[in-house]
Amino acid sequence: TARHDQEVAINAKKSLPKITNPLERLRLLCLAKGSAGIKGLGKAFRIADGNNSRTLDFDAFLKGLRHYAVMINKEEARELFRIFDKDGSGTIDFDEFLVTLRPPMSNVRKEIVMQVFQKVDRTGDGVITIEDLRRIYNAKYHPKYLNGEWTEDQVFGAFLDSFSSPYDKDGKVTTEEFMNYYAGVSASIDTDIYFIVMMKTAWKL
Repeated sequence: TARHDQEVAINAKKSLPKITNPLERLRLLCLAKGSAGIKGLGKAFRIADGNNSRTLDFDAFLKGLRHYAVMINKEEARELFRIFDKDGSGTIDFDEFLVTLRPPMSNVRKEIVMQVFQKVDRTGDGVITIEDLRRIYNAKYHPKYLNGEWTEDQVFGAFLDSFSSPYDKDGKVTTEEFMNYYAGVSASIDTDIYFIVMMKTAWKL
């Protein structure tokens, strides 16, 4: 996934100068940070949503964008906000916002991502943790474990971090975050078949 991550970032940066649609531009600005870019913006919005309402007014929306260092001016941000504030209430639902921001994925891709998530989430609580990974991911073959540099827990932690943005390392991955991450990966893969093969191989489905 490191290679895909790089591809996602490079393709996004290449496409940016040609794009004028504010939503498409924000999507590319996030993907320019790699596959976890959109997931990272979700985390920044959660921090900006001080009262846990899962909605954002314009100031909190702007704060989330700035916290995540997305280079977008206030006018563009206002235009984006207007697109999402369909009822003119002055607030937007940020889950809905992130779902729309994700690069589109075909249903077969969404299904395989959910199959993988359900396989790993043994407790069925909608969150992948180190305990879940322990049952499925063998840390003992990791080079840093073999040379004594890392413990098993450190290997698991680093693996979970690969789904996180640099600002978001809580050692847990929710369904939404998993989907946001793989929507980023999916953006660099042309065919459904290749995406499915990659997922099955990576997760031994």
